[in-house]
Parts: sequence; C-alpha cells; structure tokens
Amino acid sequence: MRSMSFETAAEIVDAGEHLPNGGTLVIDQVSWDDYEYLLEGLADRPGLRISYDCGRLEIVSPLQEHGEYECLVEDLVLVFCEAYRIQLQKYGRTTWRRKTLAKGVEPDASFYIKNAQRIIGKKITLESDPPPDIVVEIDVTRSSLAKLSIYAALGVPEVWRYDGKTCRFYARFEKGYRETSVSRFLPGLTGAMIAEAIEVSKTQSQDAARKAFRRRIKALKK
Repeated sequence: MRSMSFETAAEIVDAGEHLPNGGTLVIDQVSWDDYEYLLEGLADRPGLRISYDCGRLEIVSPLQEHGEYECLVEDLVLVFCEAYRIQLQKYGRTTWRRKTLAKGVEPDASFYIKNAQRIIGKKITLESDPPPDIVVEIDVTRSSLAKLSIYAALGVPEVWRYDGKTCRFYARFEKGYRETSVSRFLPGLTGAMIAEAIEVSKTQSQDAARKAFRRRIKALKK
C-alpha cells in the first residue's frame, strides 16, 4: 500500500478543516500512520466523522440536524436505562480502532451496557478490551451502510441507523449483521420507539420527546 507523504497528509488535514457542513471527502491508499496523523491533525474539529477501512479514508462533516438527533438518542437511551435500572456507560463520538485490523470508525454515539463494568475507569483499547455493545449512526448526511463491515470486524454486537425517518437495529450475526426488531441489550426497546420520539422532537421539542418516551416506557413495563 502506498503511504502518503506528510505534505499530502497535511493537505488532507487542511481540506478536512474546511469541509462544509454536509460535505464528504474520500481518499484511497492511506497508510495507518497517516490515518493516525490525520486524527491528531483534525482533533480540533470534533464534529467531523472519520472512518478508515484498510487504506480507504472517509471524512464527513455532518449537517446541523445530525447533532440534534444524536443528542436526543443518547437522552432516550439514558431514560430507558434509568427506568429499567440498567447499568450504562456512554462514550459518545469516540474513535474506535484496531491497528491489527487496519480499521477505525467514529459512530455518533457509543454505549457499553453488558460490558459496562469491565471498562469503567479504563483507557480503552480494542486490541485488548471489548468494543461498545451498541453504536449509533445518524444517516441524515451520508449512509453508514459501508461502515457495517468495519463494525463487524471490530466485533460491535449491535448497530442502530437512523435515516431521518426510520431507526433500524442491526444485530451482529456471524461475520455481518441482520436487521432485528428489538434491541438485544435494552429489552423491549424497538427502533420504532426511537423514531417516534425523534418525530415528536421535530414538531414540539426534545423535552416533549423525552416525556413522551417516558410515558411509552411506563406503558411497556405494565
């Protein structure tokens, strides 16, 4: 694999820093060292999403509503876990990567549930620690379907994708994913429940969405 010169890597950092909202930059034949150099160089642009798959680098600058939805999804998961007394560790937009696999990705939200106790207080490395139990992709800027192979390789058990209207859950199966109606880690929670709450937030408010979601959970527990 051809490695970029540092001059070229610096040029890509500059392009990433000036990427407009909704913009995407895709570059092939990027070495792992240059990928890590780019992560460091773009650290002051935490809103960007950077993925790496065996030399293929993708940088996405999300649209404004992207951030609104990811924050609300985090709130909904927290509300659900509090209602059911489920231990939860949130890691937001953390970069998850494994050099041995030449893969790295930045989901819009990351949750440890089953493995929450194992990673509390640790500086997590996927070379030795488990991946998040659930990651979330907000697909209003660009489809995340191509990232599923990265998540599968990293061993992420469950992926959620929200496309602006529908929220789909994917469970890891053998070497890939298959769609599932209910979360494996949050019993009773469906993608439809997440999508319905987000729709409420669009016409009313996030606070109204959280309240409606709490009512839905209360009815679910009966």
